[in-house]
Amino acid sequence: MGPTATTSNIFGAPIATTPPASSFQVQKDHPVPRKGISGPTPIGTNKFYANFFLGNQTSPTYVHPYSLVWARGQGAASSWGLAISHIEANQRVYGDISNETGAAKYFLNPAGIQSLALSAMELGSKTALTTDNLSAHSVNVNLHVNSTSNPLITFPLVQGMGFVTAVYKGGIPVINTGIYFKTVTKSIRGPKPGVTKYTLYLEDGKVWHVYAYSAKGDPFDLTVVNNKMARANKTFDGIVQVAKDPGNAESVIDGSAGAYPMNVTLSGSVSGSKGSYTFQFQKAGISNSTLLMYALPHHVDCFDDATNKSVSTAKLQTTTKGVASGVVADSWTMVEPHMPVSMGFAPWDPVEGEKKTLQSSAISTISAAAINETSQDVDQQSNQNSMYFSGKALAKFAGISLTANDLLKNKTLAQNGLGKLKAAFARFSTNKQQFPLYYESAWGGVVSSATYQTGNDGADFGNTFYNDHHFHYGYFIYAASIIGYLDPGWLTKDNVDYVNTLVRDIANPSPVDKYFPVSRNFDWYHGHSWAHGLYETADGKDQESSSEDAMHAYAIKMWGKTIKDANMEARGNLMLAIIARSLNRYYLYTEDNTIQPPEFIGNRVAGILFENKCDHTTYFGTNPEYVQGIHMIPLLPSTKLTRPANFVRQEWATYFDNGRADTVDGGWKGILYANLATVDPKTAWDFFTRKDFDQMWLDGGASLTWYLAYCAENSIGSMEDDTLMIE
Repeated sequence: MGPTATTSNIFGAPIATTPPASSFQVQKDHPVPRKGISGPTPIGTNKFYANFFLGNQTSPTYVHPYSLVWARGQGAASSWGLAISHIEANQRVYGDISNETGAAKYFLNPAGIQSLALSAMELGSKTALTTDNLSAHSVNVNLHVNSTSNPLITFPLVQGMGFVTAVYKGGIPVINTGIYFKTVTKSIRGPKPGVTKYTLYLEDGKVWHVYAYSAKGDPFDLTVVNNKMARANKTFDGIVQVAKDPGNAESVIDGSAGAYPMNVTLSGSVSGSKGSYTFQFQKAGISNSTLLMYALPHHVDCFDDATNKSVSTAKLQTTTKGVASGVVADSWTMVEPHMPVSMGFAPWDPVEGEKKTLQSSAISTISAAAINETSQDVDQQSNQNSMYFSGKALAKFAGISLTANDLLKNKTLAQNGLGKLKAAFARFSTNKQQFPLYYESAWGGVVSSATYQTGNDGADFGNTFYNDHHFHYGYFIYAASIIGYLDPGWLTKDNVDYVNTLVRDIANPSPVDKYFPVSRNFDWYHGHSWAHGLYETADGKDQESSSEDAMHAYAIKMWGKTIKDANMEARGNLMLAIIARSLNRYYLYTEDNTIQPPEFIGNRVAGILFENKCDHTTYFGTNPEYVQGIHMIPLLPSTKLTRPANFVRQEWATYFDNGRADTVDGGWKGILYANLATVDPKTAWDFFTRKDFDQMWLDGGASLTWYLAYCAENSIGSMEDDTLMIE
């Protein structure tokens, strides 16, 4: 049983509301300007809507199942409004077929198809786009006649929205199309009082419905000007909504017309190993209409009974998340019945739980490795110009000390390693590393000073631009959770504040904390995080390492446990359960995966998962050990939760069996064999205990000590020997 959370809503209380520690230099500017953003910081940097304030503001935003883009006079629709697209499965584009796997190397959804665009006669070459009310799941996008005028149209965008809704404030509505109208028909009787309905049949055979509603009673009559444009006959004060007809669901769409979501309130609760979380949609428009929102497969899998009854016949393909299901409800509740509350620092199994039993011969072998590695220079290994590599080094040595203390029962060795680790960690907690962190108030977050000092926007994997923060800071949080566990005296106010600041940057649960956006990295709609920060990108946000995503959630769970913050621990447990569910639908593919295209699942992993494409590659090379291995590291107690045995077996058979793993060079070889320990611990143990074992087979973030403990813990019963019980 896990600890009982301290409030009924585990998102209800902020971690802190104080400014970051004075050791963080404050910067009031950032290399990326806040283009068109009105309102205060902090701003979500890694959210679905970022393209609306990055670059030239004309890259798409993916709200699932639709994508939206500011047409800005470009493209087939020649519109100055927002263009709307929805891609069917048969429109996907596939890359070359791999000779090894028979799978396509990538799949993507074509961009630039402007099925419809919502605009106004008044908009033209001086049109300005701004955003406001930017939150974790929603944003308002405003179109202005010029940069000094009030918004003429506001588009409230919420992930999963069933309609694209435009709120007109006196302009003359225009509907453009880049596909061409075939026929436009008006319903004689609207679907409900006060709602006007048109059905647009496009030349590509697709059908869209348009609904209009004015609280003031403004009439909405469309005139088809030509096969690319229809316009209203007069100014309009009200909402215009469009929805694609998914087939067999027109009455569902009609029933929800006139209502639209403005925002989402996330709440959650835990009881033992059962967790639940709720999206409460803030609704506007016709109050007695129930919202139509589209849920992803991992939501539908765990809806509670009430939400499940609200799933409709409306189904639409998403870009990279399978088929979405329309839900007619103003709130959803998802239940995760098996949170990993029993998972601690020791190796762990989803069925057997934590494993703290070691054979005496294993203790002897692991002790030799631990003595050797504890003597290494953690200060030198962690003193790098990269938060990522520094964090990996600190996490490695934390794992060695933990193993020595809890599994080898060698307190002296553990304390020896811990002393060096604390000294090395102090460089960072006092912010005296090579590139100290800044708190920058333009966006609201803790960033590397590397880009400020060097001018290189890619320094440290783009940390200054908010790339990969959950990876970078996750390793520090994990290391700190072990230090504080082994030495509670280390949990001084300054040390706790430092680590909590990193947690707040990546996973602030509450808008009450005015220094950081809510949930910068983890996307509670998608069920995983986005690593991509303040860079414009045509294919939306992306993430390359699903396993480091899981690592950051595990680190938050364990830090919460160490500092006895039950809500934080509960959020970490819930995130881990959700990540395990979503990864095994969207990222990690067994042969029976029905979510992703059958042409692609033979790759076994997504590679880089974008909002609009999956590309079986990495940002640093295409070797199989890179593409697969980046979804393995680091090997942690959480690994067996997120990477099930059946998946690991199939992936190994696809890429690494029959000696292929032995041809791999460097630290990737150790990563592959540590991963194998999940399903074949004896072979992995034999590899790591080879007499000719080469230290070069260990990644900079990995230790032989931990790898051996991970293999040994997973191989209990496979070797005949006496055992020692470790309390």
